[in-house]
Amino acid sequence: MGANIYRNKKPALVFLFPAFLFMAVLLYYPFFKNILNSFMHLKQLGAAATKFNTPWYANYEEMLHDPHVWTSVKNTILMMLVTLVGQVGIAIVLALMVDNISRGKQFFRTVFFFPIVISATALGLMFNLIFLYDKGMVNQLLQALGKQKLTDWKAEGIALVTMMAPVMWQYVGFYFVILVTGLNNISDELYEAARIDGATTLQRVRYLSIPLLHNVICTCSILAVTGALKVFDLPWVMFPKGMPLKTTFLTGTYMYYQTMETKNVDYGAALAVLIVVLGVVLAKVVNAVFKEKDY
Repeated sequence: MGANIYRNKKPALVFLFPAFLFMAVLLYYPFFKNILNSFMHLKQLGAAATKFNTPWYANYEEMLHDPHVWTSVKNTILMMLVTLVGQVGIAIVLALMVDNISRGKQFFRTVFFFPIVISATALGLMFNLIFLYDKGMVNQLLQALGKQKLTDWKAEGIALVTMMAPVMWQYVGFYFVILVTGLNNISDELYEAARIDGATTLQRVRYLSIPLLHNVICTCSILAVTGALKVFDLPWVMFPKGMPLKTTFLTGTYMYYQTMETKNVDYGAALAVLIVVLGVVLAKVVNAVFKEKDY
């Protein structure tokens, strides 16, 4: 009787159909419609496209000659590297440190995860105050340490660092929780056997924790790369319209700028397609580099 229940797939299809319909209407249809809009003349948000561009690939040709596109792609790739090293790398170190303490694990989990629950818009406003040229917390601290000249943290040469530091800080806790969960799934018997054989803490981390976390690190790396493509709210609050001199654009913020600020909707649709293509290609590259292993 029980086996017959699992052989009958019709009830499962009934429950899967609403979810599939939801995704088809709210995900796949807008996605393919956006691809079509990228080839059409669409200069007003919410309006229907009237005709194809002349030539139909005009938006993609414009992207090749748009210096802001190349700036945004370069900044986004830099953001990915910062995410991999700064977010995932620091999260690995924090997870290993917390896993090797006997008291206070829950406290540190809460503290490191807390920035995730704060609105990115609120964080952007907070860091704007922190990096103010006059009366900002960072400059006040530097003055207290003896530095006389104030630093403009939003100047052209240093603006990217100012923008990426809060993004890196915000999401470290996200990967930290994933990695701590992965560490908790490693059997204590393995650590006990290594301890009996005379392995030090660093040796247990190097030869047990890191290899057995490989697949979790791979997942975190893919999430970090794809997440870097979608970063928008915090950078936009701190550096609206790519200020200064449009040098801080990311692919997400530049797409928003073209769509909402300049009302160049079809060009924004083409930029959205570019983001998807970049996400697929870079995720494949990261997946090939951090190839999952079977244990």
